[in-house]
Amino acid sequence: MDFWPEFLANSWGREFVAGGCGGIAGIISGYPLDTLRIRQQQSRNSGSAFSILRRVIYTEGPGALYRGMGAPLASVTFQNAMVFQIYAILSRAFDSSTSLNDPPSYKGVALGGIGTGALQSMLLSPVELVKIRLQLQSTSQENVRQEGSHKGPISVVKSIVRTEGLRGMYRGFTITVLRDAPSHGVYFWTYEYMREKLHPGCRKNGQESVNTMLIAGGLAGVASWVCCYPLDVIKTRLQAQTSSSPQKYNGILDCFCKSVQKEGYSVLFRGLGTAVARAFVVNGAVFSAYEIALRCLFNNGSIQTENII
Repeated sequence: MDFWPEFLANSWGREFVAGGCGGIAGIISGYPLDTLRIRQQQSRNSGSAFSILRRVIYTEGPGALYRGMGAPLASVTFQNAMVFQIYAILSRAFDSSTSLNDPPSYKGVALGGIGTGALQSMLLSPVELVKIRLQLQSTSQENVRQEGSHKGPISVVKSIVRTEGLRGMYRGFTITVLRDAPSHGVYFWTYEYMREKLHPGCRKNGQESVNTMLIAGGLAGVASWVCCYPLDVIKTRLQAQTSSSPQKYNGILDCFCKSVQKEGYSVLFRGLGTAVARAFVVNGAVFSAYEIALRCLFNNGSIQTENII
């Protein structure tokens, strides 16, 4: 009964809970756009995001836009909380010359972000595998007949373990690490840099406005997606493969070469517009929810409501 009061009395505990709040806000706000992105990446004939949106709503209903959300939502509190906690530790560890009373240096921020991205891939890779399988499940009736219709994340996990073993849950793990390590370095560096530019001194006093959080978080998300997007396209195609369907690709390089040869280099940026729009919305929500929750839990900071930008 005393766990939560004692847990929240610790600064690490409060940062953990605040990170979880940010993750939930990000998933709920951006999941429909993520579904559109995944469908754009998987097929060259998918069309624009608006045409996919109309087709999905007409043929599968609005609920299809949230298909597979259970997997990331069930894990996102722990995942996002761990990301912010690991980042807080590594950003200091990689540059010990900075005083504890000062914010981490930009060097520490970038290196801490890279380390955080690599470590969180161990949790994220299986979650994204399940999510992608569900998001692509009803793209064609032929696929539904061949692979069966999964009712939710647990059904997908059972199917993967039964047909591919536990190792199958980590299909696409290497490409996930290659994507997430550099993108998280760009992600956290951009956020810290932009919030300081938009509101000088806020990295030390923590008094930025909600507008600053939203814009800095949104721009951080956009920058991180732009730098890693071709890798994300490859990851989606590799993780979409199942043991019951013909294997189109035999690895990262094979997938890259075959995709470019068949569809041109533009395939590596298919769905980028949707991803950028989603990234701005989601990461603005993530950082705002995180910062607001952190201030509420610590009770030693106030959030400015006026627009100072």
